[in-house]
Amino acid sequence: MKKKIIGALVVLGAVVISAGFMGEELSTQEAAKKSVVPTPQETLPDKEPSISADDGDGNQEEKSEVQDTGAEEPIFLNSEITDEIFNRMYGKSYKEDCRVPREELRYLKLAHYGFDGMVHQGEMVVNASIADEVLEIFKELYEIRYPIEKMLLIDDYDADDEQSMADNNSSAFNYRVISGTSKLSNHSKGLAIDINPLYNPYVHSNTGTKACEPANAAAYTDRSLEFDHKIDEADECYRIFTEHGFSWGGSWSRSKDYQHFEKVDG
Repeated sequence: MKKKIIGALVVLGAVVISAGFMGEELSTQEAAKKSVVPTPQETLPDKEPSISADDGDGNQEEKSEVQDTGAEEPIFLNSEITDEIFNRMYGKSYKEDCRVPREELRYLKLAHYGFDGMVHQGEMVVNASIADEVLEIFKELYEIRYPIEKMLLIDDYDADDEQSMADNNSSAFNYRVISGTSKLSNHSKGLAIDINPLYNPYVHSNTGTKACEPANAAAYTDRSLEFDHKIDEADECYRIFTEHGFSWGGSWSRSKDYQHFEKVDG
């Protein structure tokens, strides 16, 4: 009887030892599973969602997120002057004595490539009679990646034309006279546009002596020199504007406004 009991205990001990080894092996396998690092292919990021943006008039514009470029999604939009935009303009580009009805102006959103090679969202106010054509012009400039450094409303410079030009800001509407005269500029009607003005200055003698505007653009008055961002008759900006019926200030006989394009007939 004693021998049978001892035999049973030996068998039971063997079973316990065996179960212990099996449990340790299972624990090792489970730990190994948890320590596996997934490969990059196994950790694909979620697709970026599309973003709906309000254009200011209650209309929704679908925009997809632009990745790894620092660029904004390009927008080209022609709209009436909203109260929000008019509040930015009033007392600045839209003077208290402005004789151009607000209804005759349009606010444009214009995507463009900057000097940094990235896409930027510009804005401009022009006359309603040329708004659609200006939109088309800037779409063509965008398609060929024509570089325009800045395109802000001149109201961001308190409608000071010299400050805007000195900062190389491209702009259009500003109710003002031609520099050195008492005559209203075609900018006053939103029928003129200045492009990269620092590199394409206005050179004139309206005050009796030769002047350059902006004042910090003297290095770019000699148009026989070659330099970046120069507008001349071989430039793509000149080609596109003139193909749409705009005249160029660089072709004037008495003064030269190399930044300036206008379409007086609308």
